[in-house]
Amino acid sequence: MSYNVGDLVAEFLAACGVTTVFGIVSVHNIPMLDGIGRRNTIRFVMGRGELGASHMADGYARTTGGLGVLFSSTGPGAANAVAGLVEAGFAATPVLHITGQVPSKYIGRGMGTAHEVPDQLGMLRSVSKAAFHVHSAKAALGILTQAAVTALTAPQGPVSIEIPIDIQRTPIERPAALDNFHLNIPAPIAPSEAALDALAEHVRKARRPILWLGAGARGAGKAARKLLDLGFGMVTSWAGRGTVPEDHPRNLGGLNGNGVPAVQAFYAKSDLMLVAGSRLRGHETAEFNVKLPENLVQIDIDPAAEGRTYPCKLFVNGDVTLVLEGVAKRLAGWSPEAGYTNEFTAMKRTARADFAATLGPYENFPATLRAALPRDVVWARDITIANSTWGNRLFELYGPRDSVYPIGAGIGVGLGLAIGAALGAPGRRTVLMTGDGGFYLTLTELWTAVQDKVDVTIVVMNDRGYGVIKHIQNALYGGRNFYADLMGPDLQTLAATAGIPFHRVTEADKFGPTVAVASRGKGPTLVEVDMNAIGVIPPYAPYDKKRG
Repeated sequence: MSYNVGDLVAEFLAACGVTTVFGIVSVHNIPMLDGIGRRNTIRFVMGRGELGASHMADGYARTTGGLGVLFSSTGPGAANAVAGLVEAGFAATPVLHITGQVPSKYIGRGMGTAHEVPDQLGMLRSVSKAAFHVHSAKAALGILTQAAVTALTAPQGPVSIEIPIDIQRTPIERPAALDNFHLNIPAPIAPSEAALDALAEHVRKARRPILWLGAGARGAGKAARKLLDLGFGMVTSWAGRGTVPEDHPRNLGGLNGNGVPAVQAFYAKSDLMLVAGSRLRGHETAEFNVKLPENLVQIDIDPAAEGRTYPCKLFVNGDVTLVLEGVAKRLAGWSPEAGYTNEFTAMKRTARADFAATLGPYENFPATLRAALPRDVVWARDITIANSTWGNRLFELYGPRDSVYPIGAGIGVGLGLAIGAALGAPGRRTVLMTGDGGFYLTLTELWTAVQDKVDVTIVVMNDRGYGVIKHIQNALYGGRNFYADLMGPDLQTLAATAGIPFHRVTEADKFGPTVAVASRGKGPTLVEVDMNAIGVIPPYAPYDKKRG
């Protein structure tokens, strides 16, 4: 059998160290997937749609720290993948999206060829870090390499590449370069010594400093811990959680201020916030209404991050790990204000207890669940009211790749993310918390989890509607709950149809133990939390003005 560009794609991915890919087989990608299937060195996970598969590739990359790969169909199939590329962009996840294209001679001519859409590349470019077109068989390896390197170069992100079906089928000589192939990823940007000296001098003047870490600091845990050892307090974005284990007494984790008066009051008494690898997103700062310390210093690999959301007194462009290591080294002998560390620790206890007390009948859910699950659990979530309250803030995480959730706040993302995350973390259990509305959006991907025997516990917080929408309608629209109630399948019957274990929680004190039982063994399981039986979860800020 002759060697063609489809074979090249398969061999290229293997040479990059890729062992698992996600997607849908289609008329315009068969040569590439045929190359993968015949070699049998890469696992192909068959999503039920490009929407779910795109999120799987994203979730997989988040837990592995490597490249997530998605194959889609052309035209409508590529369009179905757009939501996943958008989310990967929010999360700065290196996803390589490979799609087909109609035969080269028909591109852009509007002749009604199957799956043809106007300017597919333009569509993909609008939602990707970059998008490439393979215009000839000879150029394929170079363009594939450029696409993968672009995805993996900080700041990382999704990259799309389209390969017309005629080029995929074109016979070529196998490139000798594949024998000792490796991707040349640019080295991290090192800060100048002068920039480090200036930053350290600025920080040394502080006596009540707080470190804020984002997802861009995910690899900087050891360096951050050195600053904590010196006496810093710490918070993280929701995407940066677990960079330092959250049981550290001076790590607030995701309890970073919005709706938490004790934390905001502490910010007012802080004389420095050192922000590393975080956008300080509006979603977490009540659209920038959380007042952060005026003396704000920012560190980021992306020079365009300077002052993008909050003004900063000083900006250092460079790899976060290298910058924090350099600063910690220069701060030897520095110490905070007397009593500051004890004050921060006490504030953390108060803030957590106060926030838990606002959860009504769900007050003990985060603590009982944390006690019931292994320390290294992968905590995946969808956008649901339970996650927006305690899932993002109170459920403690201990590793930098233990947290997987929709950073773009899109509903229905969770199941795909969780499946991908679980496949990227073999030997560990992944627990997904989703609402009923989000779960139904990509429900068919449950059969992907079943077919691939994915170790995921799916916890559906079922209030039979869009709970957060009702909170907004109650607060701002006179309690008119238009279009917020959902009819869904009986989840026990659904689990039986899928052939997986099912558990139902109707009492609050049974939550943690039930999820623990459901998380034993192998393969997927389904847990329904009947929120109507347990009670209404109170609104969170800003939809309950009493909560600050």
